[in-house]
Amino acid sequence: MNKKLSIIGAGSWGTALAVLLANKGINVRMWSVFEDEIKMLSEKREHVHKLPGVVIPENVTFTSDLENAVSDAEVLVVVVPSQTVRQTVKDISKYIRDDTIIVSCSKGLEEGTGFRMSEVIDQEVKGSKTVILSGPSHAEEVGKGVPTAVVAASCDIEAAEIVQDIFMCPEFRVYTNSDVVGVELGGALKNVIALCAGISDGLGFGDNTKAALMTRGITEISRLGVSMGANPQTFAGLTGIGDLIVTCTSMHSRNRRAGILIGQGKSAKEAMDEVKMVVEGVKTTKAAYELARKKNVPMPITFEAHEVLFNGKNPRQAVYDLMMRNKKNEVEELDGKWL
Repeated sequence: MNKKLSIIGAGSWGTALAVLLANKGINVRMWSVFEDEIKMLSEKREHVHKLPGVVIPENVTFTSDLENAVSDAEVLVVVVPSQTVRQTVKDISKYIRDDTIIVSCSKGLEEGTGFRMSEVIDQEVKGSKTVILSGPSHAEEVGKGVPTAVVAASCDIEAAEIVQDIFMCPEFRVYTNSDVVGVELGGALKNVIALCAGISDGLGFGDNTKAALMTRGITEISRLGVSMGANPQTFAGLTGIGDLIVTCTSMHSRNRRAGILIGQGKSAKEAMDEVKMVVEGVKTTKAAYELARKKNVPMPITFEAHEVLFNGKNPRQAVYDLMMRNKKNEVEELDGKWL
């Protein structure tokens, strides 16, 4: 599909997607707010800091001029940290065409509001055609052409199908889904559980512990999602259990890496400084905690993660408190209450 396409954000994921699309023969413009990043990408044809070893094809061009990147683009792929999405999209709104499709690739909940990224985008670009691209997809592997499957989710199924056609290739399979709430919550909240999986590893626990965290983690993610109108089946798919598996088990996961450091005794800030990349799960934990309290949905793993990250609770004590909660039946709800 030959559409004018720009990628807003030139980190590891933005670069990997640029390489994927360029290898399909699509001309791609990449924008970054950082002049030194644009210079490095232009001269080295490689993101030497965040995606070393992945060569960027010649049909990818670079700019730090937002108007130049946005004004005639038919498709805008927004790949910036979730907490900067609002300001980025607000800046974009001055130049964007009415018919442009915005593809959101940021996984998180806005701090302070709990808004999903599509909600943030819709508030800043009224009537936008927004598609969420999400799933188990480490940039390090996508950039190297490792087979990957993701989901394009939108209330506008035609827009989702256009994005499906743009990105789909032998190395990158794209499904569509109309459950935007479920897809976005799965992509955001799995980072909370991945932090916890990393903490478990840092404490020296084993596969049994991680399996319990992942299984009970997807349960509480589903609870919150269903309370917000999501389709429960979405959490059994790529953007639910699929993304959770890859983020909890891989060392490509910055959330898991940060969690390991926290389990070894470092503070959240020290862990994030050492990882040297955005760790979305930290601020998402706070947003999820506040959202769960507002919705009156019990999320015990998320609540304990919040205590560890923001109130200095000892991780071992958090695990003990999780293990010794009141006895429950795994699948039933008693007296209409959540387990």
